[in-house]
Amino acid sequence: MNVLLLGSGGREHALAWKISQSNKLKKLFIAPGNAGTSTIGENINIDLNNFLAVKQIVLEKNINLVVVGPENPLVNGIQDFFIENYELKNIPIIGPGKIGAQLEGSKEFAKKFMLRHNIPTAKYISVSLETIDRGVNFLKQLSPPYVLKADGLAAGKGVLILNSLSEATQALTEMLNGKFGEASKRVVIEEFLKGIEVSFFVITDGNSYKILPEAKDYKKIGENDSGLNTGGMGAISPVAFANNEFKQKVEKQIIIPTIKGLRKDKTDYKGFVFFGLMNVNGNPFVIEYNVRLGDPETEVIIPRIKSDILDLFDGVANNTLDNKTLQISDETVSTIMLVSGGYPQSYEKGKEIKNIDSVKDSIVFHAGTKISDNKIITNGGRVLAISSCGKNMNDALSKSYKNAEKIIFEGKYYRKDIGFDL
Repeated sequence: MNVLLLGSGGREHALAWKISQSNKLKKLFIAPGNAGTSTIGENINIDLNNFLAVKQIVLEKNINLVVVGPENPLVNGIQDFFIENYELKNIPIIGPGKIGAQLEGSKEFAKKFMLRHNIPTAKYISVSLETIDRGVNFLKQLSPPYVLKADGLAAGKGVLILNSLSEATQALTEMLNGKFGEASKRVVIEEFLKGIEVSFFVITDGNSYKILPEAKDYKKIGENDSGLNTGGMGAISPVAFANNEFKQKVEKQIIIPTIKGLRKDKTDYKGFVFFGLMNVNGNPFVIEYNVRLGDPETEVIIPRIKSDILDLFDGVANNTLDNKTLQISDETVSTIMLVSGGYPQSYEKGKEIKNIDSVKDSIVFHAGTKISDNKIITNGGRVLAISSCGKNMNDALSKSYKNAEKIIFEGKYYRKDIGFDL
């Protein structure tokens, strides 16, 4: 089959790498892609939120399946656009429709969904500028730290954790006055859950589901989880504390009620569900839903999947996922993210990247790269993910770190303590 993959980051390069191994694949197109995806498929430089441009590519290239990497096209309704278009309606998309995508597109929508279907999550209140007094009163009832979340998509920057009531009150006012644009016109205030985070993933055809490998990612720029939040500085899979007992709780208390809840709400959902969880004394609570795979978690979970991913996607498209087999490797995979100097604040692009070819025993997934004058140059804050398989975490990490040292570009930075808390 001809496959179109939408996106340009490390997640998309990892998906492209896996799709390219399928014996069901005829040709792979990536829009817009990056320097890494160009070696395993054909990059097409379009805006993936321009659905008419996507339609043109689908028809021109005789695309049989569309895989959506990032959240924006899903929240903007690309699946609905296909279903409502007579030329596209029979071409399956891996990713939910606009209503299902609200699980990620609106924190308030997700919270109401969890309450409705008895899915464990933190206590919360949702406020607007008109109801800010209710928000301040709720903050006063909580113990610090205080959690504020922009209701809408804010490019991973819309969550604030603050230690004092005065800081939280001031931040709430700033958010509701447009600190994160339209995304924070509503703010969800949550109680703080003390525990350790873990990411779980499923793929579903709307009825059945398969549980993919879990992962632990590291969001802070600095070691020992200090400093500003980023899109992710590295990840590990599997996660030691996610034992069978914990996994059974996740499936019974969270995954099954989520899939059943979507069906009960008559929400058509075909694709990935990401569960951002907090392990609180051995019990899972949902911090957030995403409606796509995480990044950099994709760079550690995809290498652990032994099965043909296009066969799984075929099961999603044709409601036959329960007949498909999912095989997962017992190996540990680690990924280390190499980022531009200054990230996640201002940074320069266009730095030449050298020595990628010298990497051995690791896979280099490109995140923010492009080709210019036959050279690979930096084109984002997060530049490369170095993923390695090993018999245990230390074995995998040692390979990733060894290769992270080899690659050179001006301003290169990476955390040297990924996995420190496991």
